[in-house]
Formats: sequence, structure tokens, C-alpha cells
Amino acid sequence: MELSTLQTLNLARASRRAAVVVVDLSDGSSQAFVEGDRIPPEWVASVSEALHSGRPRLLKVEERAFFINVYLPPPRIVAIGAVHISQALARLAPVAGFDMAVIDPRTAFATAERFHGVELLADWPEDVLPARPLDRYTALAALTHDPKIDDYPIRAALEAGCFYVGALGSRKTHAARTERLQAQGVQGEAIARIKAPIGLDIGAASPAEIAVAVLAEIIGALRRRDVNLPVEGAK
Repeated sequence: MELSTLQTLNLARASRRAAVVVVDLSDGSSQAFVEGDRIPPEWVASVSEALHSGRPRLLKVEERAFFINVYLPPPRIVAIGAVHISQALARLAPVAGFDMAVIDPRTAFATAERFHGVELLADWPEDVLPARPLDRYTALAALTHDPKIDDYPIRAALEAGCFYVGALGSRKTHAARTERLQAQGVQGEAIARIKAPIGLDIGAASPAEIAVAVLAEIIGALRRRDVNLPVEGAK
């Protein structure tokens, strides 16, 4: 691998951004692109598929063949609230390949005994997130039902472009949440990205079932997320 390619990949990894390396199989030359870089229009479909699936692909353009290798940041789930749903989600998330962190300032709930083996941050989200910023490869699940704890990380997730933002609560609860966010200046288009009620509609009732529904919705959002692929020559 060329040094410039390795440097690009290292920078992408450090900033938790996706990257692809496109190798021209006719001469072995390679180019590295970080998500957001401009690429040739004939590469867009294949690079998009690679970024969504996380799997390498072979691309043929006329008589030339290219190998596309993809490097994705580890996806992660940040759960706001050390509640029963979070406990179940913490057991399921690693099975599906997600890192997970739980944030809750309520130290009666946020205990190592209840969340063994999970990154647990017993502090307010507004104190945690500036040092551990959210990003496009993070899913945020707000699960406390408490606006004082949930609203700040929801705004932060929308601003960071998290691939998934979900919030627990009924439609009435979400309507009140929407009013609060609008009063805080959050645009309607951003608010529309919030999945509420959270989780796929599978009739889930228990905390474990709700966690399954939430994780399934997160996986769907990850595989169908918008990828940033501007085209060379486009304005």
C-alpha cells in the first residue's frame, strides 16, 4: 500500500470517517477517498454499495477493472438512560457488531453492577458529549422519558448527523418534545429525523422486546443511511 494511501486511511480512522481505496487492476495503482471527497460519476453506484454493506466490490468501467476496498468506523450506539431497555440493548448490541455506551446522571441506575462490561458514564450528557462527540456512525437512543436528560443529546445527535436518532415515548410525548425542540431553534426537517415512538413496530411489550425492536431499527438505518458522495465535475 502506498504511503499516501495509508496516511489517508489513518486520518479517516482517527476522525471516525469512512474511506475507500480504489485499485486499478490494470496497473496496480490505487487512490484513497474519504467519504465526502469527489469521485468519478461512474464509480458512485459501486462505492455507495460498498459503503452501505461494508464489503469490498469489483467494478468494471468499459475495459478497465477496479477493486474497491472499504474501511468503515466501528458503528456505535449511545443510549441515554440506564434503564431496563438499555440493559437488554447492551447485551444485544455487541452481537450485532455495535460498540455501546450508556450515559445517565442518575447514579442510582447507572451502576457497574447493572451494566457490566459496558462503557457507563454516570454524568449529564451535556458534560459527557463535548469530550466524546457524536458522529455519522453513531446511533443515539434517548430512553429516559425525562426532557432534562434526553433533549440535549437529541439536539447534539441531529447536529452531528448521527445515522439514527430515536426517542422513547408516546406520540403525545413526542409532540411535546417537538414543541420544545422547535422553541430551541431546531428545524422541522431535523426533528422529522427522530424515530418516535422508538423501534420497529413489532408489538414489543417487555424491555427486552423493545430493545430488539430498537436494535433492528438501528441496523436498518445503518444499512440505508445517506452516504456523502459528491461527483467530480459537479457544482
